[in-house]
Amino acid sequence: MEKAYRVRATRCSHKASREEIYQTLKTITDPLTRSWEKLEKAKKIGIKVNMQMRTDNIQRIGGRRQELVDEDVLHATLRLLRERTDAEIFVLDTSFVPSGDRPGDDFNMRPLFEEFKIPYIEAGDPPFTSYKVPGGGLMFSEYQLSASLGEADAFVSLAKMKSHGFMGITLCLKNLFGLPPIPPHGRLRTYFHHPIRLSYVLPDLGQIANPCLNIIDALTGQSKAEWGGEGRICDALIAGDHVIATDACGTYLMGTDPALDWPHPPYRRDRSPIAVAAENGFGTVNLDDIDFEKDDLEPPLAEFNSRAMNAEEDMVLLRKTACEQALYYRDNQDGFVNQYAGDYIYLQDGDVIWNGPHPDNNTRPTNPNADKKNHCAWLKRVDPEEQEGEHFSVYEQLLAS
Repeated sequence: MEKAYRVRATRCSHKASREEIYQTLKTITDPLTRSWEKLEKAKKIGIKVNMQMRTDNIQRIGGRRQELVDEDVLHATLRLLRERTDAEIFVLDTSFVPSGDRPGDDFNMRPLFEEFKIPYIEAGDPPFTSYKVPGGGLMFSEYQLSASLGEADAFVSLAKMKSHGFMGITLCLKNLFGLPPIPPHGRLRTYFHHPIRLSYVLPDLGQIANPCLNIIDALTGQSKAEWGGEGRICDALIAGDHVIATDACGTYLMGTDPALDWPHPPYRRDRSPIAVAAENGFGTVNLDDIDFEKDDLEPPLAEFNSRAMNAEEDMVLLRKTACEQALYYRDNQDGFVNQYAGDYIYLQDGDVIWNGPHPDNNTRPTNPNADKKNHCAWLKRVDPEEQEGEHFSVYEQLLAS
């Protein structure tokens, strides 16, 4: 019986030529018939690439990009799509340079996009559309994202193999966190990148974008953290037809059980987003449910782990107090709306310790009280309509578990 998910992985030296990388990627994507059926019918294809970084800040190991998708892997992906489809193709990501200067004169992938005549779209700039999450969502019911996402008939996630300080591992699902806009048009990064929320936000974004082709650049990778970590030589490429199944196989090849979850390393700070997705019916982390061929690759491709930044007992308290503040807000929402409608608030131990219309990293409160240093300061936009539709039941379930 044909399995619902298909993933292929194979060895590919980080010293391989651009042509060799292309031929390897072609080989492992050819069997992904469900991917190509959708891609070949598409009139417009969007690609989210883990790539945004000022050129002079790009780290390399063995001649390859260490923290970002390598130029030759992106080139091979674009060449494959050009050869097998007639679709209009665009690439999008979120940069962190000021609005009006995006993506900047030193945009590091510009030559490739010019070669293939492919536009770059800044996901953090208008126009935007509100997207409902299929099935109602896990953390929020809707998200404001680039209008271009809705114009794509098929979507591709092209990611780097890396550890992550908060999520433990970052592959094709975490790559989609580059879709939500940042201020001045969107939420502060930490609004989503917050104790509890991000593990559920990522599956929501996965269901909205639903990439039909997922590619992991594992020629090289990075351990300990997503930025400023330790470089790794992995000598592999991975591709699959479902984002969660692909990440499950990538996680396995990194040396971690795909079903593993918080508080077990590398998930030191929060839950595994692929485990959350699978337990809610989006994809699988069970390798027996995946048509997975990996040639002679055996885990681990290299030593991967997240860097310990908080003691486990501190994270237990941060997570517990995040849940408590979320439920306190829910139970007292009318009072918060009467006083703070339209503002953002930081809520800690039932007290609003900051409020204002535009939170940024400079307004993030710090509490000198040693007794509260691990009590979550929970950030929330006070919207009388609760348009984003936060699911407070998540917090209830976690407190009860």
